Amino acid sequence: MDKKRKLETELFHIGLIFLGLGAGAWAVCHFVIRIPRLPCLFDMVFGIYCPGCGGTRALTALLHGRLSDAVWYHPLIPYAAVVGGGFMVTQGLERLGVGHVRGWKFHSWYLYVGIGLIVLNFIGKNMLRLIWGIAM
Repeated sequence: MDKKRKLETELFHIGLIFLGLGAGAWAVCHFVIRIPRLPCLFDMVFGIYCPGCGGTRALTALLHGRLSDAVWYHPLIPYAAVVGGGFMVTQGLERLGVGHVRGWKFHSWYLYVGIGLIVLNFIGKNMLRLIWGIAM
């Protein structure tokens, strides 16, 4: 197995672990306990939005099919769903031997785009808040 294929196999296994943990956490929070919404400590201390602010709202919007809201709340979430979901589905289908499906390959630019989205979201939301007084 070449180095690139080994990396993709490791990423696929890590993705499966995160999917399992996420499903388990969702089940516990949905059926067992209700966790109250906690305030952002970054916002409380510094008075600006943190780089992750809006992520939970974006995930909720995405799961309810409101793509434009999800992009507005935090563009990294829909991006990660497309890139991560596409990677996991195509890699899984390839490993199951379904037709002529070839798994998406990992490219480092996926990470750079994600980091760029976080930075742009952080700067944009804080400019809206600090300059124009628009709260998210």
